[in-house]
Amino acid sequence: MRIVFMGTPDFSVPVLEALVEAGHEIAAVYCQPPRPAGRGKKDRPSPVQNRAEEFGLKVRSPRSLKSDEAQAEFAALNADIAVVVAYGLILPQAILDAPKRGCLNIHASLLPRWRGAAPIHRAIMAGDKNTGVCIMQMDAGLDTGDVLLRKEITIGVEETTAQLHDRLCTLGAEAIVQALDELDDLKSVPQPAEGVTYAAKIDKAEARIDWTESAEQVDRKIRGLSPFPGAWCEINGERVKLLASRVGEGSGEAGRVLGGMTIACGSGAVEILTAQRQGKRPMDTETFLRGIELPASLN
Repeated sequence: MRIVFMGTPDFSVPVLEALVEAGHEIAAVYCQPPRPAGRGKKDRPSPVQNRAEEFGLKVRSPRSLKSDEAQAEFAALNADIAVVVAYGLILPQAILDAPKRGCLNIHASLLPRWRGAAPIHRAIMAGDKNTGVCIMQMDAGLDTGDVLLRKEITIGVEETTAQLHDRLCTLGAEAIVQALDELDDLKSVPQPAEGVTYAAKIDKAEARIDWTESAEQVDRKIRGLSPFPGAWCEINGERVKLLASRVGEGSGEAGRVLGGMTIACGSGAVEILTAQRQGKRPMDTETFLRGIELPASLN
């Protein structure tokens, strides 16, 4: 098929690679424009742009798709279909209608649960046991289109957002190749009205650990916000990110250090497995404790 690919971050790259490997013709790749990054704040191309250029594909990075010119350029590609995954721009109706078979979105949740910007983070933070990817026929709503294909996986009890992200990347790439191969035979299933939840964008204000919450809640926050923005607490006045954890053993006053890096919560305790001091690399617990003396309590 002749495809317009639309994506920007790391999550989108395996999908582009899978489409190329499957032999589809990529008419153009759309991604977000380069953004300032790093200490020098120089414009840095997105992961998708870098990979597309390595393939020798045509790359377009409009700041908006609302203009008549942008929409005419898109329509002139004469695509059979558009594949959209974590692109970052709302698609106007004229864009949705331009490809002969519309636009397919790869969404990293089991719709209608976790529509919106941060479905992987929210699934872990909510304690969901399962998640997956959906191939959705896009419409004008926010992740409201009919589902053509869904694939489900179990979330590991110690899995972080980074780890789940990587598994869903692979799953999404497999799913879209399958969906395109079977497109004529797939049944379009409307999303049910029941069970709709929204995965709001992660706010950095959410990231501070509240040790009065249950061990399960603290553990899910740590894993759900790892690696970005990273859940954190203060240790001896220094902000420390907590990047991996599991529910531990023991109990005590919320915030009390029970031994090693097992911390008492409102109920139960959490064992910290990976932590990161400011300006340092992430460290396992044993390495971390060599360089810092924990107080009796983290409150």
